[in-house]
Amino acid sequence: MSLTSPVNYTPVVLCGGSGSRLWPLSRTGFPKQFLVLHGTQSLFQQSVQRLFGLTSPSLVAAQPLIVTNESHRFLVAEQWRELDVGTDALLLLEPEGRNTAPAITLAAKAAIAAAPADIDPILVVSPADQVVTDGVAFRRALTRAIERAQNGTVVVLGVPPASPETGYGYIRRGAKAAAENAWPVIQFTEKPDLETAEQYLASGEYAWNAGIFVVQASVWLKAIERFAPEISHRVGDSWAGAAVDHQFVRPLPEAFLSSPAISADYAVLERCPGSEFSIEVVALEAGWSDLGAWDAVWQLGEKDQQGNVTIGDTVTIDTKNSLIHASHRLVGTVGVEDLVIVETADAVLVGHRDQAQQVKVIVERLSSQKREEHQLHRKVHRPWGWYDSIDEADRFKVKRIMVKPGASLSLQKHHHRAEHWIVVQGTAEITCGDKVIVLGENESTYIPLGEIHRLANPGKIPLEIIEVQSGSYLGEDDIVRLEDNYQRAGR
Repeated sequence: MSLTSPVNYTPVVLCGGSGSRLWPLSRTGFPKQFLVLHGTQSLFQQSVQRLFGLTSPSLVAAQPLIVTNESHRFLVAEQWRELDVGTDALLLLEPEGRNTAPAITLAAKAAIAAAPADIDPILVVSPADQVVTDGVAFRRALTRAIERAQNGTVVVLGVPPASPETGYGYIRRGAKAAAENAWPVIQFTEKPDLETAEQYLASGEYAWNAGIFVVQASVWLKAIERFAPEISHRVGDSWAGAAVDHQFVRPLPEAFLSSPAISADYAVLERCPGSEFSIEVVALEAGWSDLGAWDAVWQLGEKDQQGNVTIGDTVTIDTKNSLIHASHRLVGTVGVEDLVIVETADAVLVGHRDQAQQVKVIVERLSSQKREEHQLHRKVHRPWGWYDSIDEADRFKVKRIMVKPGASLSLQKHHHRAEHWIVVQGTAEITCGDKVIVLGENESTYIPLGEIHRLANPGKIPLEIIEVQSGSYLGEDDIVRLEDNYQRAGR
């Protein structure tokens, strides 16, 4: 079978997850998929570009669907805007992550709703947090997968294993090809121990599960109804009650949150072999990596003569086979080997490369201790710009704040703190009580405790201010939003 001309496909990018093994660079508030870990674009942006790169005379991309959560919507929107691909994506906003099976079911509903009545959309589903170094090979494999999916087959991409990895799931294929570069799937297996992984590698029958697959939207919905009817019904109800706000689609929260939280593999893909749903695997030999831990970042990075991958301001003496990532200051190493060192403004990770998977344990401990370092960086991105917490101690905090041209913070007040604002760049329009004033560079004002206020940038260049907070409690939750351009009032 070859592609009929033209075939419409719908890119579906799954943009959830926290990437806890890549702490301290990856945080729940700014997770792995939004980081630039290879190349010059974020992993999310690279994923989008790859899917758009399939477009050809015989393949046409429909409006992309990005499944993400409510708290990351503006990160997605901003990084999408930077791509300048000439179309808007539809952002399907989960009120809370329920794993990939509900997310893909939501995307299938959206794709069918957007397509002409006589079109059964072909979903090309990809995680947002992977790297592929050979774009030509990727396009070739995925085009083949789309060909095979036209007849109702579920097609997964499998990476021929280069080593006995224990961190990946595996796909076992049949000995006889179903078609050129496509084999029937016999079995999915979980992450194996080392001995089992070595057996998989030696057999030649197994591939790493890349988490990328292609399926007609109607086939997915039939399969989810067959194998996981509760997901089908709950997500269906949530879609029926969805609210649309420009490019944001919010499923009905109560129904969506009542769906079981389960992966697409568990809910559907692993149950397809031997069922009425045909499933095949197409080989993906394209320099694929899921960058699941810092050791994978080291493996993919450009190494010096001593095998080191260095990023940022670093000096290495008698250092071998290490990853040194400096974000904010000089990092020097002497006489070390096989280490991972990652420096950020508020945390430093030092560990052995062989123990890279254990970074998640640090994150779990930080969470159990109710510390903020697993959630937010010192510099926090917001839809209107960002703030950087420069210094703090008992009863005071200092922030550097940037507001985009034309943007504004919410109309708000605080119960426990007063604020002093000093403009260092641009023009500030400040509402304070019943007064509105305009300040330029080197001018300042004072916001008393409990006063209703707002900061806006009416200019054409970024506004930067220094904010000095003082009071008995300086937590970020001491904000009462009265009006907001980003639907955060009352939150």
